[in-house]
Amino acid sequence: MAAPTRPEAASKTDTAAIAARLRVSATRLARQLRQQSDAGLSPSQVSALTTIAMHGPLTLGRLAEQERVAPPSVTKVVAKLEEAGLVERRLDDRDRRVAWVSISPAGATLLAKMRQRKTVWLAARLAELDETDRLRLGDALDALDALTADPK
Repeated sequence: MAAPTRPEAASKTDTAAIAARLRVSATRLARQLRQQSDAGLSPSQVSALTTIAMHGPLTLGRLAEQERVAPPSVTKVVAKLEEAGLVERRLDDRDRRVAWVSISPAGATLLAKMRQRKTVWLAARLAELDETDRLRLGDALDALDALTADPK
């Protein structure tokens, strides 16, 4: 009688099993990192603020495209961010119907603090791993970077 195989051992090369494990792990990690931000913002607000910081100034329409949400949704998110002093909105000089949004100094400071908290938390968790697991994770990051690279 053959010894039973462990499910994780049997799935080391099974693409569907790897995909399922990666999805679950990535979701859990993202949730835990989101909890570390402690900014009092919704995930949508953090995402929009990050996009504005990376690609701004942006029109509200372009921000909606970047965030893959409807324009009315992005308008509400930006209104809350503006109310909190995290972004600044200005009307276009040539077309007063178009609004441009950019990150404010307070928004940039908040994003930097959020990123720092997340990095400190993650570094502490990584320090709990032994050196072999940290090396394995480092190797896996190369594969993740390749996986998420733009396929141009």
